[in-house]
Amino acid sequence: MAVPIAILDCDLLLYGRGHRTLDRFKLEDVTDEYLVSMYGFPRQFIYYLVDLLGASLSRPTQRSRAISPETQILAALGFYTSGSFQTRMGDAIGISQASMSRCVANVTEALVERASQFIHFPEDEASVQSLKDDFYGLAGMPGVLGVIDCTHVAIKAPNAEDLSYANRKGLHSLNCLMVCDARGALLSAETHWPGSLQDCTVLQQAALNSQFEAGLHKDGWLLGDSSFFLRTWLMTPLHIPETTAEYRYNMAHSATHSVIEQTFRTIRSRFRCLDGSKGTLQYSPEKSSHIILACCVLHNISLEHGLDVWSSPATGQMEQPEEEYEQMESLDSEACRIRRELLLTHFS
Repeated sequence: MAVPIAILDCDLLLYGRGHRTLDRFKLEDVTDEYLVSMYGFPRQFIYYLVDLLGASLSRPTQRSRAISPETQILAALGFYTSGSFQTRMGDAIGISQASMSRCVANVTEALVERASQFIHFPEDEASVQSLKDDFYGLAGMPGVLGVIDCTHVAIKAPNAEDLSYANRKGLHSLNCLMVCDARGALLSAETHWPGSLQDCTVLQQAALNSQFEAGLHKDGWLLGDSSFFLRTWLMTPLHIPETTAEYRYNMAHSATHSVIEQTFRTIRSRFRCLDGSKGTLQYSPEKSSHIILACCVLHNISLEHGLDVWSSPATGQMEQPEEEYEQMESLDSEACRIRRELLLTHFS
């Protein structure tokens, strides 16, 4: 008699109906070196994630056996850091590739729910001043609240007709707007913008723009490259520096802004699902955006735990589309005045 294999549970075939949770893999049975090589993080970090996400990952299920939060987190970390659902990885923790995919979805949503807890600007005066002091210590640029830039992450084409995600290179991507502090911790991450949008357009439409225009972050500014327009709260480099002060300003600006470029390299190097080395993210734009944001949350948590070091560039990094823009800085006379005053006060 023919057996309808399509309706059988792969985990049931492997392990039977007696298990209440699929927890054959025990963290205490392996070394930190093994965990880092397979899942990207050491034991204590994984235990922290279990405590943080356990309640969300233990929601009631109609399945006969729930997969333990620990196993779900290992499956998700394995995907984030390798970029693929490897058979040997699923075998190691005792679940099928189909179950690994469900685990990634569950953990991703649990991390996204907590994004605002880990990705935000400081609010108290002392923390804001510490933020500025850290940036000033890099290259002598005063008043900096963060460095801003966009980075593209490749995704599969949503459909043949939708060209809104096709960037200037003809590849489908999400254009992600991020701000970081002097250590590389993210202060803002908007990961859902279509790849066809230029950086300046993304910022114009972003929630971040509304926050700064409303004066929620006062007495300072962001640093952005020339793909953005000069604002009262966003200092850009001078297009053609002429004086000594202008050269000094541009040098300090470049040295300080490089932190966000290092941060992008670090995130791509740690989370290989984003670097294109194993292909594009094979999900809808919305799900891909959530995966990127989940990796951003993990990046900040890893910094809080002292795990991060500046990493070398990922080997498969997607080439970033070059921006085409016009110099329109003079349209904002108040922003020009603020930058001129900054030049005179600190770089003359």
